[in-house]
Amino acid sequence: MFSRHALIRSVRAATAQRVVPMQLRTYAAAAATENVRAPVAVFGLDGTYATALYTAAVKTSTLDPTAQALDTLGQIVARDVKLQNILAAPTLKPEDKSAIVAELAKQAGAGNETVKNFLETLAENNRLGLLGGVCEKFGTLMSAARGEVEMRVTSAQQLDNKTLNRLETAVAKSAYVGAGKKLKVTNEVNPDILGGLIVEIGDRTIDRSVSARLAKLNKLLTDSL
Repeated sequence: MFSRHALIRSVRAATAQRVVPMQLRTYAAAAATENVRAPVAVFGLDGTYATALYTAAVKTSTLDPTAQALDTLGQIVARDVKLQNILAAPTLKPEDKSAIVAELAKQAGAGNETVKNFLETLAENNRLGLLGGVCEKFGTLMSAARGEVEMRVTSAQQLDNKTLNRLETAVAKSAYVGAGKKLKVTNEVNPDILGGLIVEIGDRTIDRSVSARLAKLNKLLTDSL
């Protein structure tokens, strides 16, 4: 079992490697020996925790249930602003942290010691406020591990499944998606774009929104005056 103390050491090592070159070499050598590597680099302190959790989940053969638990926790945090504020509070007492961890672990699914240890590590380091970001970064790691390419489609109104399927089929055959990769499509609604679509594939953005066209037109008119 991958203990909470082991997870703490992994986080500390991953954090330290960004600061001290000698520690970077030492940690890299240890990681190579353990033969557990994240499928892609994720940055920021939340990325450090996500990577440490991914490593722990691989070692304990709990990757899929951990991914499911993190997805559940991410959704809970995203839709509950009050919970976000509680997690980010700098004055949480130890008993408050214990109660929060117990409830979050319950919501994530009973029996996953890897997730429970991770939550306890966040609480011990006063980093519960990072939970939403860690869940998002862990999702990025899982997508990479599964060979998925994320495609985010932003529209002024919710798109129907037929339209999304047509977009997915068209993009899957394009150069934007590498061989052997799978598209993971999500649709976000933003009325501010007025109409059209904004399609984000990996680190590429295709902006065909009405708002973008209007902004371009306004710039042309301004430059001509």
